[in-house]
Amino acid sequence: MDQEWNDSQPIYRQVRDRVVAMILEGVLKEGDPLPSVRNVAAEYRVNPLTVLKGYQQLVDEGLVETRRGLGMFINVGARGTLLQGERQKFLGEEWPRILETIHRLGLKAEELLDGTRPPSKPDPSDEER
Repeated sequence: MDQEWNDSQPIYRQVRDRVVAMILEGVLKEGDPLPSVRNVAAEYRVNPLTVLKGYQQLVDEGLVETRRGLGMFINVGARGTLLQGERQKFLGEEWPRILETIHRLGLKAEELLDGTRPPSKPDPSDEER
C-alpha cells in the first residue's frame, strides 16, 4: 500500500480503495488474508478504527469475509466482481468523456490503435518543398 494519503476523501475510504487495487492487480488473491488491522494501522500511522472501517466496507460489499479468531479473507469471486464493477464504471463514466474527446479531436481508429508509438517527426525535407 502507498504511504501517502490525500485530502480529497476519508482515509478509511482510501484504505478500502487500496485493498481493492491490490485485489485487481493480483497482489491479494482470493482466499488470501488481509493484512492485520493492527499492522496496517502501525505501518501507516493511522487509528486502527480507521483501518477497520475501511475493511468493514469490503465486508459489506461481499468482497471480504471475517473468520472469527483468524482475521479477514478475500472471498472467492471478489476479483471478478470488482472487474465487472470497474468495467461498468469505466464504460458509464469515463469512456463517454474519452469518446467525446476522440470525436472533438477528429482521431481515427488507426491513430488510436497506433497510440503506443511516439508521434512521427515531420521530415525536414518536406518543409523545403
